[in-house]
Amino acid sequence: MEIPIRCFTCGNLIADKFEEFAKRVKKGEDPGKILDDLGLKRYCCRTMIITHIEIIGEISRF
Repeated sequence: MEIPIRCFTCGNLIADKFEEFAKRVKKGEDPGKILDDLGLKRYCCRTMIITHIEIIGEISRF
C-alpha cells in the first residue's frame, strides 16, 4: 500500500521523505544516516519509514 501521509503517533509529515529514503537505500547507503539527513529524529516516524513495504505493484495486478 501507499505510505501514510503523516505519522500515526505524532502527526509529523513523512510521505514526502519516503521516495528519497527508498532511492538512497537502493544505492546502498545506511538507513539510519539517511533518516538523520531527512530530519526524522523521532522513533515513531523512523519506524513507519523503515517498516513500510511497497506492495502496490502486487495489488494493482488484480
